[in-house]
Amino acid sequence: MRQKLFSSYDLKGLHLSNRVVMAPMCQYSVKAKDGKPNEWHYVHYLSRAIGGTGLIIMEMTDVDPDGRITDFDLGLWSDEQIPAFARIIDGVHSHNGKIGVQIAHAGRKAEDAAIPVAPSAIPFPGSTYKMPRALTTEEVRNVVQQFAEAARRAVEAGVDTIELHGAHGYLIHQFQSPLTNQRDDIYGQDFARFGVEVIQAVKKAMPADMPLLFRISAVEYADGGYDIDHAIELSKAYHAAGVDAFHVSSGGEGPAGERKPGNYPGYQVPFAREIRAAVNVPVIAVGMLEDPALAESVIGSEDADFVAIARGLLRDPYWATHAAIALRNEPDRIPVQYKRAY
Repeated sequence: MRQKLFSSYDLKGLHLSNRVVMAPMCQYSVKAKDGKPNEWHYVHYLSRAIGGTGLIIMEMTDVDPDGRITDFDLGLWSDEQIPAFARIIDGVHSHNGKIGVQIAHAGRKAEDAAIPVAPSAIPFPGSTYKMPRALTTEEVRNVVQQFAEAARRAVEAGVDTIELHGAHGYLIHQFQSPLTNQRDDIYGQDFARFGVEVIQAVKKAMPADMPLLFRISAVEYADGGYDIDHAIELSKAYHAAGVDAFHVSSGGEGPAGERKPGNYPGYQVPFAREIRAAVNVPVIAVGMLEDPALAESVIGSEDADFVAIARGLLRDPYWATHAAIALRNEPDRIPVQYKRAY
């Protein structure tokens, strides 16, 4: 019997052979100070395509040099960076894989920026973080355009999809949170406005049939942080602006207070289920889902439409193939060179 995890799915014009997503994970490669992916990234991503992953999402890729978490993160702030991304994307496609890129700005969590920027001059807790400078209203509009330009470059590089990073305490998340957005201009009066403008600008740079993904923190764990109800209202606004699927995570805005994040397999799945039901939109569930039976149950129970595997795919580039074997399903794409091993 064909398993749900390895059933195909069409998201707008993107056809995926299975529901396994490689979550974006920064590699912090010391040879990437110019923002360009290098040989490490080439081997890293192509290995997961050969391993049968349905959709690979490249790591957080920043729209500005000072928008990186560290100087070893990737970027798409210059046309000179396009060829290095295109080489990887073409390689993944040559192995019948699908690949997107996560576009972002770290905001106040930019550790190596001389002076980070943020919605408000509120530093992220911790000794490694600097006091950020609040963006002016005009500068906010300029950042929106930076996202659009990065999306254009991603499309030119040949991506199959784009994901916007609105989770884990980075810039879009900072604007959508009352904890970090204490502005008195239009971007403070509506917590969804910055995200909506980014989505609308990015959509204009994308082909009409290319899906736009959005990673969202469903809840915050710091005392006074927002809850799932706020995330649902944000998601409704973002979906109306053009988001086609949500990648549902949580936290990242600061140290946990009274409410603590789970530390067990599937602890974030209920968040994905709630957003899926409330917004009527496809979702990606993530968070310690690397047990194949659990991943299968998430899809089979219709809690989510996709499962994102993070550390499990760091440990095992062939996680998807091995999961298919574990579920007694014949993998669609065992490379002919490896078939005798199965």
